[in-house]
Amino acid sequence: MVISVRKGLRFVRFILIFAALVYLFYHVLDLFNGWISPVDQYQAPVGNAIKVFQETAWPGPGDERPAFAERLRLFYWYGE
Repeated sequence: MVISVRKGLRFVRFILIFAALVYLFYHVLDLFNGWISPVDQYQAPVGNAIKVFQETAWPGPGDERPAFAERLRLFYWYGE
């Protein structure tokens, strides 16, 4: 079996260039992700904005609590 040094070095050079480009591409995408994502999506709103989710403590089990289908219907009705 003949092993060519020239082909081996060409392959090593290809792998090194490929790894460098993948590393660069990863960091470019990471910078883009940091630029596009919000700082803290769970922070309290400021200005005229209000936080619309409020955990409701229902008085008891049974008829007072709306059914899941009713809550889902209202969710789609209001378009939230």
